[in-house]
Amino acid sequence: MVWLMAALGLVILLFAGDALVKGAVNLALRVGIPALIVSLTIVAFGTSAPELLISVKAALDGVPGIAMGNVVGSNTANILLVLGIPALIAVMHTAEHDTRKSFVVMIAASVLFIALAFRGVFDWIAGLVLLGALALALADMFRDARKHKAAAALVAEGIDDSDDLDDLEGADPDMPWWKIILFLVLGLIGLPIGADILVDSATVIARTFGISETVIGLTLVAVGTSMPELATTVMAAIRRQADVALGNVIGSNFFNLLGIIGIASLVAPIPVDQQFLTLDLWVMLAASLLLIPFVFLRQNIGRVWGIILIALYVAYVWSMFL
Repeated sequence: MVWLMAALGLVILLFAGDALVKGAVNLALRVGIPALIVSLTIVAFGTSAPELLISVKAALDGVPGIAMGNVVGSNTANILLVLGIPALIAVMHTAEHDTRKSFVVMIAASVLFIALAFRGVFDWIAGLVLLGALALALADMFRDARKHKAAAALVAEGIDDSDDLDDLEGADPDMPWWKIILFLVLGLIGLPIGADILVDSATVIARTFGISETVIGLTLVAVGTSMPELATTVMAAIRRQADVALGNVIGSNFFNLLGIIGIASLVAPIPVDQQFLTLDLWVMLAASLLLIPFVFLRQNIGRVWGIILIALYVAYVWSMFL
């Protein structure tokens, strides 16, 4: 029963997060916020809402292993699984997208996160540092996006914010007000309920089977909250559009580190388990550095790389249960 409750909590989280994104995106567009700003802020926050609620709930409940494991494990899974599995379906042509700058930001965020972790706790000071770094990263992304848009406008006349709507997740210019409100209500109610069910169930599973909450956070919770990213990249691979997956993973990872733990540590202090300092943070960083050939050498992610990435993740998870 506890496994079913964990699955129920995860399903509620995923659907509520999707509803919140749709409602927030269309509300922002209706009140006149440009699509570019919406994509850099509201969509980013909304798609990370399940992970955020889980980390906040876990911190408040005194199970910091789940809060930390959720973020660190999700980042590792995003690279090894979310990129590995779609690569078995279709080659991801990374040469078509320049992700060098965002990759450097992700590595810098990882190093900053690890350095703060060695303080032994993510408290309000660490939270402010992380959120300050996130604000700087988002401001830089916004400047780059505006420059890119301005350059494109010189080539093609008539480019405006409406051209961004096709690429903006959840955007529907014709969505009625009642549906926008419904999505917002479902998201705002469903997220805390789903987080409560999943964290409580994960805690019970850990105690029942004698597994540490850290391991549960790194595996069950982390992989569960990475399912939307995995589903998106698998569908993109099936449609032969998987080349955008690398940029999405990089953006998701630096936001997880700076935004989720940054906010959660302002709500309640998050002590850092020794396991993170000796193994898991370094595995996360090593997985991130594996992207160097794809980012700087523009090497495509093919089936061989897909098998290697998945095998590394299986070996990592297996080592936790030995």
